[in-house]
Amino acid sequence: MYDSAGLQVLSREECLKLLGKAAIGRLVYTDKALPVVHPVVFALDGECVVLRVPDGSATLVARDTIVAFQIDDIAPDLSRGWSVMAVGHVTEVEERERLAELHRLPLASRGYGGGDHFLVVDLELLSGRRIP
Repeated sequence: MYDSAGLQVLSREECLKLLGKAAIGRLVYTDKALPVVHPVVFALDGECVVLRVPDGSATLVARDTIVAFQIDDIAPDLSRGWSVMAVGHVTEVEERERLAELHRLPLASRGYGGGDHFLVVDLELLSGRRIP
């Protein structure tokens, strides 16, 4: 299927597959009523995007909010590429069992001296496009 701009519409499964291959995305949230776009390292866990952020990270203001999350790979001449965008609710994981699971994901600590937080974005809306 193609959209009105002639881009191929990706299925949810294709979007998840692309999310599973990427390591850096853009988290889009609001801080003090202003939009923020923050590049983040992430891992896909089922149908959730997981972020491991250090104490003091600006990203922590996104807890318990609705965010957008985006990844892409587009050629500079626009001859080929794709983009995936998700919208979902962010929660901070605090349960020990779930934290132990998330520590096994390929997400290195970005902070100094521990104090990492695991934020999970439930992928409630997921869409993608590919340049044919």
